[in-house]
Amino acid sequence: MTLTKLENDALSLAVAPLGAEMQYLRTAAGDDLLWHGDSVFWRGRAPILFPIVGRAVNDTVAAGYHTAPMPQHGFARNSTFTLEEHTDTMCIHILTDTAASRAVYPFEFALRVSHRLVGETLHASATVSNEGPEPMPFGFGFHPAFCWPLPHAGGAAHHVTLQGGGSPDTRALADGLLRPDAQKGPFVAGDLEVAEHLFAYGALVFPDGSDALRYGPKNGPSLSFKFQNLPDLALWRPVGAPFLCIEPWHGTASYVGDGPQIAQRPNALTLAPGARASFGYQVTYEA
Repeated sequence: MTLTKLENDALSLAVAPLGAEMQYLRTAAGDDLLWHGDSVFWRGRAPILFPIVGRAVNDTVAAGYHTAPMPQHGFARNSTFTLEEHTDTMCIHILTDTAASRAVYPFEFALRVSHRLVGETLHASATVSNEGPEPMPFGFGFHPAFCWPLPHAGGAAHHVTLQGGGSPDTRALADGLLRPDAQKGPFVAGDLEVAEHLFAYGALVFPDGSDALRYGPKNGPSLSFKFQNLPDLALWRPVGAPFLCIEPWHGTASYVGDGPQIAQRPNALTLAPGARASFGYQVTYEA
């Protein structure tokens, strides 16, 4: 597997063709910021979620009369992308429909994923284009996992702090599906201390998340995030794992008891023929 490598004076990054997935994100000093994918906990590092986010009821989706099995988070993360453009600090990978993809998702599409380094900031973005003659429903999300604790953070408690101090409601998961009733979320005035017990039943899902947040100790190294067109947020950390997934999404898992139609999934999008939609996040490392 040939990695596409980017580097500037502050960061280095590698992206694999499989899933257009980041393989490492490092500081100039060589410290890893991204989880390294040890399968003891989770072999993923930063998968791209398309054309659904989360699970479907009975792992089955439908588009009109077309019904097919669909794994959790869709098929893009297990698909091989083509490198379309590459400079020292930027790369773009593209995935387009194939006969195999149309058998489960009957649409002509193009998914371009871009990674770019600017100083201490990683810019990740994606554009989904409807290349066919029919309206195209889908969901999209990023699923990056960052080290917990961060390098040189010592034993300090790590926090996720939402810009604006919000305390969004959450939805409980039942076998990977969302329960429809809202519950009071664990943020207090926008602050959440990362702790083992929070994830005992899986990810924390916030259908109304935040446009920006900070992750790290109150005083010390941190990662600051900004999100574009990604209104849903999930946090996930398997018990004992040395990472925290900070996942901005447009769309979520189906609710318990939902039908299979992709267009009716929570916060799904539908693109008209020839239309496109873009999504992105920036993460800045502060030592």
